[in-house]
Amino acid sequence: MSERKNKAPARPVMTGGGPRGPRAMGPRQPINKETVKRLLGYLKPYGPRLIVVLLCIILNAVATASAATFLGRIIDDYITPMLASASNDFSGLLTAIFKMAALYVLAILATFAQARIMAVISQSVLRKVRDEMFAHMQTLPIRYFDTHTHGEVMSHYTNDTDTLRQMVSQTLTQSVSSAITLLVVFISMLSCSVWLTLLVVAGTFFMLKATAKIGGGSATYFVKQQTSLASLNGYIEEMVNGQKVVKVFNHEPLAKEEFDRRNDELCQNATEANKLANILGPVNNNMGHIQYVVLAIVGGAMAIGNVPNLSLSGMGSLTLGAIAAFLTLSRNFMQPINQVAQQINFIAMALAGAERIFKLMDETPEADEGYVTLVNAREENGQLVETEEHTGLWAWKHPHSADGSVTYTRLMGDVVMENVDFAYEPEKPVLHDISLYARPGQKVAFVGATGAGKTTITNLINRFYDIADGKIRYDGININKIRKPDLRHSLGVVLQDVNLFTGTVMDNIRYGKLDATDEECIAAAKLANAHDFITRLPDGYNTVLKGDGSGLSQGQRQLISIARAAVADPPVMIMDEATSSIDTRTEA
Repeated sequence: MSERKNKAPARPVMTGGGPRGPRAMGPRQPINKETVKRLLGYLKPYGPRLIVVLLCIILNAVATASAATFLGRIIDDYITPMLASASNDFSGLLTAIFKMAALYVLAILATFAQARIMAVISQSVLRKVRDEMFAHMQTLPIRYFDTHTHGEVMSHYTNDTDTLRQMVSQTLTQSVSSAITLLVVFISMLSCSVWLTLLVVAGTFFMLKATAKIGGGSATYFVKQQTSLASLNGYIEEMVNGQKVVKVFNHEPLAKEEFDRRNDELCQNATEANKLANILGPVNNNMGHIQYVVLAIVGGAMAIGNVPNLSLSGMGSLTLGAIAAFLTLSRNFMQPINQVAQQINFIAMALAGAERIFKLMDETPEADEGYVTLVNAREENGQLVETEEHTGLWAWKHPHSADGSVTYTRLMGDVVMENVDFAYEPEKPVLHDISLYARPGQKVAFVGATGAGKTTITNLINRFYDIADGKIRYDGININKIRKPDLRHSLGVVLQDVNLFTGTVMDNIRYGKLDATDEECIAAAKLANAHDFITRLPDGYNTVLKGDGSGLSQGQRQLISIARAAVADPPVMIMDEATSSIDTRTEA
């Protein structure tokens, strides 16, 4: 067993979220401007489409406000005169109603176009975010995956990106739409009555104070909800992978207890977040209703008392049509404020998700200062010459920066460790002053107590981790000078933990050498003693494996893993307890 795994053993029950868990969260941090800036940067390539969306938003706002003011003109210019004269001529009124209907249709079309365009933009942005996140994840060192659960990493691709989708497709456009609508409606209200507009401004002030108070607390819990959700996902993923261990040791009650604790923590955070969020809407709506009643009473009193009405067009009287139009406009003014209030929580949640995504993207990639590469070679007059063809002869290519010359060293597989020190954590050394060698053609076995450093040595040869002191030489070359992809290409590794991928048996074997022929894969399977059981599978080598080869025994999975490494025919084969699940006859 690896001493790395001894350091962080897989347990059926985990008792804490660690420093990254919900318990470690401090008070809510202010909005990170850099996060917002990076997020908006993904929208830059869609500038022309966003301009069209902005025009649709403006068109929608103007059409909605115009329809409301048009209602006032219908009452004052058509309905009131018809009632006063008892006229039966509805032609003018119908024409006006059709014009108002046309304005609403225009607003609907603008909203439809805006929604369609933003759906395309939001999905394109999410695709780019996922692409960049996955591409960067491939560059991260093994240490990152040893210190983060798979469920937590997966949460970046599911929960966190979903919050971004909602923000880009809905929250962003609604916020811009609300701002433009507020401006247009505010100007329209001033054109009806300045005095009534001042009442609306006073009511809006109190509404914003309530929104800030309730929405601020809600946003705090929405951020905590995202973190506790990632913690719960990580625990579920761990329990699914270790279900056999849980059952063997009868840990079901303890596993359920830990799950309940994390689930209760998520439930508490989500309840508090949604409780405050659900309160916010009714509070704002009721304040809007009160304001509507006050405006109706004050407007009616002004009309009855012939109080001079100030508007953008000057002083005049407040008509019934103007009151009706203003009440409609006040509704239109309150609606964007309510929408923004509701979106505050989604913004907080999306920014929390974005910060988690960008934290992954900002993780330091695996360093590689190597410059020695592995190339195909052939021998001419006793000298190695580089070639593009696959000759079966490999050589290390050394570029010399001093004079621009290049030298070649035959790949032999000579591995030497000299006075190596290493520790996963600085204060806990694992290897100290280790020296050993494996000459070409030799079979070297490491035998020792669990945690003595056997797996660590194989990790260091692969440069999954870098040593603290000493040197590791490969064919006389310090492995720090060899590019990591070339170093790993020259090694065949069968890891202690077998990982098979969804695909056919042939695909899994060919993973060790992507250009290998079917015949080469079958030969490697025969070499690993896997051919017999593979031919007994339902479709032989074309049998599709799913769920990490869950339909196979552990020993069969190990044999496929050995065949995968053997198909590359590497000069150095590293086997980390690769035959632990294989019978002794097959192992021999």
